[in-house]
Amino acid sequence: MSEALFAPDTLKVLRRFTSGEAARLIGVSDSTLRKMTLAGEGPQPETTSNGRRLYTLADINEIRKLLSHSPRGREAIDFVPHRRPGEHLQVLAVTNFKGGSGKTTTSAHLAQHLALQGYRVLAIDLDPQASLSALLGVLPEVDVVSNQTLYAAIRYDDNKRPLSDVIRRTYFDGLDLVPGNLELMEFEHTTPKALTTVARTGEMLFFARVAAALDDVADKYDVVVIDCPPQLGFLTLSGLCAATAMIVTVHPQMLDVSSMSQFLLMTRDLLGVVRDAGGELKYDFVRYLLTRFEPQDAPQTKVAALLRNLFDDFVLTNPMVKSAAVSDAGLTKQTLYEIGRENLTRATYDRAMESLNAVNTEIEGLIKKAWGRL
Repeated sequence: MSEALFAPDTLKVLRRFTSGEAARLIGVSDSTLRKMTLAGEGPQPETTSNGRRLYTLADINEIRKLLSHSPRGREAIDFVPHRRPGEHLQVLAVTNFKGGSGKTTTSAHLAQHLALQGYRVLAIDLDPQASLSALLGVLPEVDVVSNQTLYAAIRYDDNKRPLSDVIRRTYFDGLDLVPGNLELMEFEHTTPKALTTVARTGEMLFFARVAAALDDVADKYDVVVIDCPPQLGFLTLSGLCAATAMIVTVHPQMLDVSSMSQFLLMTRDLLGVVRDAGGELKYDFVRYLLTRFEPQDAPQTKVAALLRNLFDDFVLTNPMVKSAAVSDAGLTKQTLYEIGRENLTRATYDRAMESLNAVNTEIEGLIKKAWGRL
């Protein structure tokens, strides 16, 4: 599939953005970009035969840096929204007990949205199934060998490596990845043994290991997005303990809500044990995200209303609607941000993008609020 879809080198590359898209991402007018091009300022866009100007994401980020240093009546942070001194690393865990609730799709689109806005983002695939890695162009069966996942940074033996050794740059400028594969399951098997010897060896407890690994690279990133596995094992608990915020994805159907209630009960009990053992749990925000929502489906709207009555403002205002555009993009292992409007039915694409951007902008707003920017 990779050879057929991403010829000639079988590696994913990000499409180029039109001048209109680039201007919207940067927050300036198209005429401003045109003037910069004519003046020879910044990277020069590729010009097509019909005169359209196309920019790579790296070009867009370079222009952001240029604009942040020029006096245009706006703060530098409006163009380059990196963390400032005193703003802590935001670690978002996307989680739920139930498979198929949209965790990976949410994680991938959120990480890419933040990278498109100019943040430095690290995506961590904590799921042994490694769907996030595959979506971001790293095939877990082919491209990831032993000791190249997060497990390398949290393992208990002498083969432990710094997290910086396993981080990979992606084709998305500003977005790096810690890939996953089945090796992550080793952590579930080695942790019980480590727990029996921790008192003797003084080894760091399992729930602090992901956070400690992140400390080594914290200065390089603004936001970390963790795609948690659909289970409540040591891996997920470690991810939740490292997180500063939690997004719980839920498909608005009664079976999924029942499953989520079991997940929340178990999480409360297990995190209580972690807290008693000295783990520090402090979340800037916890939100429920309705995924694969069909507004015309009466039972789903009733379940959505039930969730909003139960959790009030803890449910994100914007749901992620179910759309054929997401499925169509997934056929080529791409996201909506990658595939481009011209490759899908435009009305379907626009509707899906409107919903997706609304969700991700709302989460971005919560991050800014946690930093004290709003």
